[in-house]
Parts: sequence; C-alpha cells; structure tokens
Amino acid sequence: MTGAGISTDSGIPDFRGPNGVWTRDPKAERMSSLQSYVDSGQLRERVWQTRLTHPSWQARPNAGHHALVRLERAGRLRTTVTQNIDGLHQKAGADPDRVVELHGTLAESVCLSCGDRRDMREALDRVDGGEADPDCLVCGGILKSATISFGQALDPEVLARARAAAESCDLMLVAGSSLTVQPAAGLVGRAAAHGAAVIICNASPTPYDDVAEVVLRDPLSDVLPALIRTE
Repeated sequence: MTGAGISTDSGIPDFRGPNGVWTRDPKAERMSSLQSYVDSGQLRERVWQTRLTHPSWQARPNAGHHALVRLERAGRLRTTVTQNIDGLHQKAGADPDRVVELHGTLAESVCLSCGDRRDMREALDRVDGGEADPDCLVCGGILKSATISFGQALDPEVLARARAAAESCDLMLVAGSSLTVQPAAGLVGRAAAHGAAVIICNASPTPYDDVAEVVLRDPLSDVLPALIRTE
C-alpha cells in the first residue's frame, strides 16, 4: 500500500509532510473539496491551472517504484493498493491489473453530471487553448479529474478490491502513507485483523505504528531497494 511519500523522490510533493502542499499553504486543501469545486467557478479555474502544470506529467518513477515492480515480477507482490493519482507504478512497469488506484487517477477527466470519461490531455489542451473552465462535451456538465476529492465517495468496486487484498495478504507493506485518511488507512487494521504482518515505511509516525511488526523511517528510495537485496 503506497501513499504520497513514495513519489516525493520523483518530484511530486506530498500533502502533510514538512514540505507538503497543504503544510506550506493550508488554503490549498480547499482545492481538494468536492463541494467547493462544484460551488465556485473561480476555484475550478485555479484547479485547472494546477492540473495543467501538475508535476506528475513530467515525473518519472524512482528507485522505490522500480523496487516494487521487481517484487511483483518475482512473484512476491500480488497487489499494489495506492492512494496516489500519478500513475507512476504503471510507468515503472507494474501490471495495471495488479494496481488498485484507491483515489482515482489524474490521467482521465470525468463529468460530474453524465459520467463521461476521457483522456485528461483532451481537457488540458482546451485549457491551454484558452478555456478557463472546460465543460463536458457531451452534456455541458462540470468536468474534474477522475480522482477522489474530499466529500466524494470512493468507487465501491475499487474499495472492495482493496479490502479483499488486505484481508487475504500474509504481509502488508505500507510505503509513504501517513495513514490519516479513511477508509484507506483502515486497510492496515483490516490486514492485521486477518493475520497479516505489517511493515510501515514512512518518514513520520502514523496512527498504525503500534500495529506494525517493523517501522522504518529511512527514505523509500533507499529502503525499498534494500528490501529487494535481502530477498
């Protein structure tokens, strides 16, 4: 299970860390609120500019992502449940069918009215061409990224896959998640309750550290490759 911390070495800042997006600018958290997004055209315009320049478009997988792919290909990693929306696990070579994107993906846009989904690049090209707040080409509804915002329910099928993976694993490795956002964080307790060992690799303490058999604080680009070397 991975969180924002695994992508920081790829140049994508986390949210709650010492240099996180919301730590440096608490007002930025409002941009992740579904209700605020729906209510304010001005906010949507700001969010679209943020999407246009989001660091994930230029980011490349780091040593941590590649280490997990090596585990997968060795038959040791069955499922990657990620809270990230950057697609870096797939760019590193992970089997897309084994990646559960719990909080959705930035790679697609979705209409909040009719559900039409398209490649995000189509909407970004419209923004780049001068449309400050592009609407749905099918019904004229509000477009947003196909990601989960605060106040928005997770996809039930995606959550079910994540829970099934947590309940059936013999070990859950948590990499770069603060484990403060539910229901994602609850997957750790669910795994432990079903007999799995838990390893937490995160720079700062988490609410689930006492559940873990091992807690590591070192950078993930160092820790995850080291785990592979000890296989």
